[in-house]
Amino acid sequence: LQTRMQSLQPDPKAQYRSVYEALKKMVLTEGLWRPLRGINVTMLGAGPAHALYFACYEKLKKSLSDIFQQGGNSHLANGIAGSVATLLHDAVMNPAEAVVKQRLQMFNSPYTSVLGCVRAVHRTEGFGAFYRSYTTQLTMNVPFQAIHFITYELLQEHLNPHRQYNPCSHIVAGAVAGAVAAAATTPLDVCKTLLNTQENTALSSLNIRGHLSGMANAFSTVYQLGGLPGFFKGVQARVIYQMPSTAIAWSVYEFFKYFLTKHALEKKP
Repeated sequence: LQTRMQSLQPDPKAQYRSVYEALKKMVLTEGLWRPLRGINVTMLGAGPAHALYFACYEKLKKSLSDIFQQGGNSHLANGIAGSVATLLHDAVMNPAEAVVKQRLQMFNSPYTSVLGCVRAVHRTEGFGAFYRSYTTQLTMNVPFQAIHFITYELLQEHLNPHRQYNPCSHIVAGAVAGAVAAAATTPLDVCKTLLNTQENTALSSLNIRGHLSGMANAFSTVYQLGGLPGFFKGVQARVIYQMPSTAIAWSVYEFFKYFLTKHALEKKP
């Protein structure tokens, strides 16, 4: 839904006024499973990407907190740790989620499978196409994750000051942190979507030949086609998507952290 709603010049059959209308129209005209297209490639990359992400975050958060605020919780340390962890996460996820998944999700996508999409992109645009938006992705995700982690840790200080395993606090803090970070970085996400999908209709209307590259070019193109409101296309869908996503991620992560730590302590003599 987010990918479709961020389209700068959508096909008349794929113009949506709200998230609900988009979902309803997609299911009725394209089938029940259409909104889940691309889920297999996301699942393939999510395991290793998130393993690197949280391992790096925990290690750096502890090391930097000891430097910035001995024995305390440093928001600066949380922000830096989240930003660095993003470098590793996006290196794995950018080709899978940002390029292949979004191309599969576009209206009237010419690709019928993940493998077919990978082969076609590699053949016509080269290997570099899978990382064309990597720097843009980082430009968006570094501030997103910095805001996300700082907000989550800040809320945990108030909702769960003793830092015990508390599912409700993890869900609420995760959801709010995701929503705040998602809304703040929507303009960057719109530019990233344009770079990933190389939306033909939008580029043709401005007589742009070849492939659009670079954040500056993406910003200029979005502004020319949609003005300032264009930078917030799909903000509703983005916030609705990020809230449960970050809430689930944090609650599952905190559960396993608690479970594995408890199990390790019980094994000690």
